[in-house]
Amino acid sequence: MTRWTFLLSALALLLLLANAGPAAAQYPDKPVRIVVPFTAGGSPDTTARRVAHRLTQELGQQFVVENRPGAAGNIGAESAARAAPDGYSLLIMANSHVINPALYARVNYDPVKDFVPICLLVRGGHMMVVPAASPARTVGEFVELAKAQPGKLFYGSGGSGSPAHLAAEAFRQATGIDYVHVPYKGAPETVRALLADQVQVGFPTFDTALSQVRQNALRALATTGSKRSRLLPDTPTLLEALPKGFSLEGWLGLVAPAGTPPEVGQTIVAALTKALKDAAFREALESGGQEIDFLPGSEFGALLPGELVKWKTLVQSVGAKVE
Repeated sequence: MTRWTFLLSALALLLLLANAGPAAAQYPDKPVRIVVPFTAGGSPDTTARRVAHRLTQELGQQFVVENRPGAAGNIGAESAARAAPDGYSLLIMANSHVINPALYARVNYDPVKDFVPICLLVRGGHMMVVPAASPARTVGEFVELAKAQPGKLFYGSGGSGSPAHLAAEAFRQATGIDYVHVPYKGAPETVRALLADQVQVGFPTFDTALSQVRQNALRALATTGSKRSRLLPDTPTLLEALPKGFSLEGWLGLVAPAGTPPEVGQTIVAALTKALKDAAFREALESGGQEIDFLPGSEFGALLPGELVKWKTLVQSVGAKVE
């Protein structure tokens, strides 16, 4: 090889490398934040922290939970929707995400178009609970108690339009009772109000009330799922307890801002698929009364339009609205 041939070959190689650009770093190569649009302590927060801890172990980078509560999840969801679509900002999406467009006059994001679904994680119902001192020991006895005192009993929820509020209003429709709504900032505050007997009934999530039920500080009259909970096998569902029973189940999933590369979701789904083979991780995710319903991106995304219609119908039927 002559000197000129060598130089030309070297120049061609340099040009090829320059045109190829920098090598793509393997995702993730820096910490990832998971936005939880609710306060700490609730089901979305505890689920996010368990998932973040396991993804940190599986992928070798820190996955950090960032709580951005407010406006029934709208503030956190909007911040996640506006984040850079690079895979380093994710969002725990709750079913309130598809309730809010029907509840609020305006939300500053599109619940479907502004996000890329990564996976559905868990589903779970709520429980109907009363203070331990309540004379009602069954759903039927509570209905009798409420009908004997129309407008005198109070129920608590995590805010107007929250799943707990909608469950309570669906209960009103199914039974014909008249009771008064007391909104709180979240499910933990509702449980504290029940413990203090400031409200006479509530429909909190399992993870916020289960320990008090097990300690006999609260009494579970029923659950709102389509079948009995494995954690409360002796507690009937509202489908069983009422002549015009109903079921309402929430869910939690993981999404990213629209435009996020598909490789991000594929990496996370692969890591969680592996993690879910670990019985200890599965037990941790289900310890709050939820059940794992793991669906990857496209299957999760296919559920969302139907969920929007279902919850919009319920919101309109109970007349819930937030200005």
